[in-house]
Amino acid sequence: MDNSILKEKIDQTVEILKEKDIDMWLTFVRESSINHDPALDMIVGVNSTWQAAFMISKDGDATAIVGDMEEGNFKQAGLYKNIIGYLKSIREPFIEYLKKKDPKKIAINYSKNAVLADGLTYGMYQMLLDHFKGTDFANRLVSAEEIISALRGRKSATELQIMKEAVDETLKIFDKVTHFIKPGMTEIEVADFVKKITVEKGFGFGWEETHCPAVFAGPNPNGPHMGPSDKVIQKGTMVNMDFGILYKGYCSDLQRTWYVLNDGEEKPPEAVQKGFEIIRDSIQLVADAIKPGVKGVDMDAIARNYITKNGYPEYPHGLGHQVGKTAHDGVAGLFPAWERYGNAPFMELEEGQVFTIEPRLPVEGYGVSTLEEEVYITKNGCEFISDPQKELILIKS
Repeated sequence: MDNSILKEKIDQTVEILKEKDIDMWLTFVRESSINHDPALDMIVGVNSTWQAAFMISKDGDATAIVGDMEEGNFKQAGLYKNIIGYLKSIREPFIEYLKKKDPKKIAINYSKNAVLADGLTYGMYQMLLDHFKGTDFANRLVSAEEIISALRGRKSATELQIMKEAVDETLKIFDKVTHFIKPGMTEIEVADFVKKITVEKGFGFGWEETHCPAVFAGPNPNGPHMGPSDKVIQKGTMVNMDFGILYKGYCSDLQRTWYVLNDGEEKPPEAVQKGFEIIRDSIQLVADAIKPGVKGVDMDAIARNYITKNGYPEYPHGLGHQVGKTAHDGVAGLFPAWERYGNAPFMELEEGQVFTIEPRLPVEGYGVSTLEEEVYITKNGCEFISDPQKELILIKS
């Protein structure tokens, strides 16, 4: 990862700590190439073998306590103002530094709501408590969820530019798929075509290659997170693809829908066209309403209610999620008030966050209508990062 972005995120962390009135954020790790705390990707960029403590304070200080053998790696990265090495035990320099700073609130990486804020293992937490014996620091611990949520969500100008480029490159691949799809092909053939282009261009995949891309042909498709099958694309049916790339450390996540014209057809059947338009319009309704301060649960309700009001069943998932260094990023989401989503649907959305909007509905006898767009939340609303699909893409035989 470009260290300039890491420096931006560390500076951003200081401002977030001031905003949240938290004195220090502590990321405590060991063998992080095996048990990887996602926070490292935002503020460190280098793995640590020995126990290591990365501390950012609201006064602007950034200090890392790391094993002697790895001290040079972190000095070379130039991200932390102070690098303190140790040989036999981290405890002495660690506690000495904490006593010097005397933070009243220490945020550590645990969360019930957000996996990306839950990087501290239970074993490491117990080890932390062992180090704190004889001090009052254990009583000052709070969750870093709010810090990590803000840090991952609020994209810097550099991050946003990279994400725009990632979306542009992804859409170019979708365009190639439009010219490639023919009736008689299998879902796997389409997916293999996409994978070949992705590798040739030197991109990574936005998520696991088993279902990146996910290709769905015709009625009764596989579940949204299942991989492509040997199902054959037929005339007179719909085809969807869910796909994203990993580009310069950031992901894209988009979906498009095609209709394969049947013999003698010049346009799609009315049911197919209506299903597409309902999805397209539901996305625009959300884009018109989304802005800083609204809650994801209310944005989900806009699309969900519009779709059900038009006679379709509600989609069996949330409306959208944040995108960033991972395809499913951040904490807040455009989610319904389901227990599985915890507190995430009720968090206020913030300027700088990037969300997908991805409703879906079945078109009986033809397949599924689904689109996935990416939007960036601005001061007063949002902007599409992706060029939205406004018309159903038609595949001629």
